[in-house]
Amino acid sequence: MKNANEIKFLKNRSIVKFEGEDFLGEIGIDGRIFKALTLARISVGVISQQAIENGISILVHENDAEKAVACLIDEFETERKSGKVSQIYSINNVSVIGFVAEDFNKVFAELARNNVFPLLLNQVAGENRVNIVVTSSQDEKTRNIIESEIFKKPKTVHLAIIGHGNVGKTLIEQVLESAEEIKKRKKIDLKVVAVANSKKIAFNKKGFDANWGDEVLAAEHPSNVEELINFSNENQLENLIVVDNTASKDFVKNYHALAENGFDLVSSNKIFNTLPIEEYRKLRYTLSKNNRRYLYETNVGAGLPLIDTIKLLHLSGENITRIKGVFSGTLSYVFNNFSLRDDKFSTIINEALEKGYTEPDPREDLSGNDVARKLLILARELDLINEFGDINIQNLVPESLLEVSKSEFLSRLDELDEEYQKIKENQEPGHVLRYVGDLHGDLQKDKGELDVKLISVPATSALGQLKGSDSIFEIYTESYGENPIVIMGAGAGAQVTARGVFGDILRVSETK
Repeated sequence: MKNANEIKFLKNRSIVKFEGEDFLGEIGIDGRIFKALTLARISVGVISQQAIENGISILVHENDAEKAVACLIDEFETERKSGKVSQIYSINNVSVIGFVAEDFNKVFAELARNNVFPLLLNQVAGENRVNIVVTSSQDEKTRNIIESEIFKKPKTVHLAIIGHGNVGKTLIEQVLESAEEIKKRKKIDLKVVAVANSKKIAFNKKGFDANWGDEVLAAEHPSNVEELINFSNENQLENLIVVDNTASKDFVKNYHALAENGFDLVSSNKIFNTLPIEEYRKLRYTLSKNNRRYLYETNVGAGLPLIDTIKLLHLSGENITRIKGVFSGTLSYVFNNFSLRDDKFSTIINEALEKGYTEPDPREDLSGNDVARKLLILARELDLINEFGDINIQNLVPESLLEVSKSEFLSRLDELDEEYQKIKENQEPGHVLRYVGDLHGDLQKDKGELDVKLISVPATSALGQLKGSDSIFEIYTESYGENPIVIMGAGAGAQVTARGVFGDILRVSETK
């Protein structure tokens, strides 16, 4: 490998395209082209002849482009009238990058992954040198990618963080704290260049620092994906990742546009993975077509390594026969405490609300919909085609309180006490209550059976020994028989969720 001076970068160039049909093999054509350009005192740069001999492309300075086209039109007037020469025209605003590389394929693969496709390519035989021509709107990005690849410079990864609530804010702080260490150890330069909420989006090409919150407050751009795509194009940003830390049903509609515009996706938002199966598969197709990645490990079990484990087991051919567990950190806290203490059910709910474990309206958790979404996501990892409507969900909210306002629901919480006290007292001795998700049935068929319900289990069982707000997942497989693979730990909270999202960002970054 030679030194850095071997990257040559020329701006303000034009490609002159000379096109016809099966005539370039004729003796004298090439000579007439270059003679005409020489007489017009036009200097020629990169030359590329198309393989099927129906065209030739010549690089000139953009100041000479119009004159070059005119002199070639004059020189080949007869052939143009006969149809042998079909078109002579120029493509302006292009740049040339010449470099030496040991592995061109790796460089071109990285360029393609960032949606950079050279207009012209010229390889010097016998040397590892190549010249490529790209549009000026992509030249800086192209040079950055080439420099990273051949000189092993830290690779810049540009992050757009959508949503800066508890998880988003914690994630930004984690990225800022760890960026220097990751740059040293992994040769990855993480830059948060966009932060958005539902109303506006802030940009900083150089990357936000600890004052990012002030910049978001002062931002004037409306929060929409077109603004983000335009910003990334105008600033020629490579290696793009969008991180969706919202719970928005609307934002997930943008995933297709983002994937088609060069963004990989990392998401703690569960909505997309639970849309109707047809839409779910369409995104997979879009991602595959555009060579993009979509990671969402925190959709189930926050930072626990659950989805990756299930994916690997399934891909390796292991027959997963059942997945069962406590999927909600919130409901884990509620029933772990209600089972052990003498306090009323409403007291425990209020306590969980005060600690910030539940959603502002606890019915979001008590309805079972969040657990059901997680169960459906796991089912789809096994290629099952279940829909949300297939899930049997036991809603813990009595019908009389389903439609009332949040404030009225909170004021009438004690109406739940009598029913849940009876359920607790009617258990067998030594049993405790757990709200579980259960994927079972014949999982080799198209659909499995999905249940979300409150059950009573022995206090000495794995489910029964759960503590605090931890989650637990039991994965039963054909090889492991009655002894499930058990994954247990903190399944909720901003810190662990943000750390899980950060892990996904690093996984995507390492493949860039």
